[in-house]
Amino acid sequence: MDPLIYFLNAVVFMGIYGIVALSLNLEYGFTGLGNFGKVAFFLVGAFAYAIASEAGLHWTVSLIIAALASGAIGSLIALPALRLREDYLAITTLAFGEIIRTVVKAEDWIAHGHHGINVAEAIELHDASFRVQMMVDIGLVFGLLAVCYLVAQRMANSPYGRILRAIREDDIATSSLGKNRLRYKAQVLFVGSAMAGIAGGLFAQFQQYIHPDTFLPALTFTFWIMVLLGGPANNRGVIVGAVLVTAFQRGAIIIKDYVDLPFDPINVQYILLGVLVILVLMFRPSGLFSESKIKTRAVDRASQWKNRFSE
Repeated sequence: MDPLIYFLNAVVFMGIYGIVALSLNLEYGFTGLGNFGKVAFFLVGAFAYAIASEAGLHWTVSLIIAALASGAIGSLIALPALRLREDYLAITTLAFGEIIRTVVKAEDWIAHGHHGINVAEAIELHDASFRVQMMVDIGLVFGLLAVCYLVAQRMANSPYGRILRAIREDDIATSSLGKNRLRYKAQVLFVGSAMAGIAGGLFAQFQQYIHPDTFLPALTFTFWIMVLLGGPANNRGVIVGAVLVTAFQRGAIIIKDYVDLPFDPINVQYILLGVLVILVLMFRPSGLFSESKIKTRAVDRASQWKNRFSE
């Protein structure tokens, strides 16, 4: 395959995984929710988009349906799960992800079951080369990544974001100040799941074929590596983490196709990623980028008054 095609393919996945990493950062980085079933919402978005597309709906409508379907599932799982402690929440969401995948695979009436489902190209240019078509996909993916980034930044740098960080640090103390922590957690899980649904829809239309076995639990841990590597509670950092991890994975595929090695580089990459995460957690627990500072009017005014009194 043309090396440029490999590169463009990697860029598309960087954008898609960047959206999922942003959504997980909202849940874990800012709110402290250990969602280990992230792949489930990615899956729901992908299959909701595929089913809507198969029904003849426009790709924009299909993408909205994908976001709403994932958000609705996120809200549904939030009702019982958010009353659990952090470790039990992680176990519950991990099991939920496997249940969703198993149900979709076993039931042919949902989305053709284990046969998978074909998806039409979102913006198909007639008589255009494959490279041009991929450039269009890149523009669509990174346009939506920019929108999700702005939403995540807006949420983080607002009074709402201050409450999320307070819940992460001590949800009981936050509740004692009159804040309904369960409601805020459910809202964040809805937004994060909807973002993952958008990424799933983009993944489905780019791949043009999806199968339930694509969405294994290992994919969730890949998203976690992106967040931990880039830096929790730093939206720019997790995007950088998504770029680095995706480049690492796609690079292993290129090496396998072009270099004759006595071992499979795709298998070795998991070992190297694990070692990399351990080193980051040992020597830089906050990730490559430290937690971003809150930028709100109240914080700016407090800083101004502090500087004025210190003079």
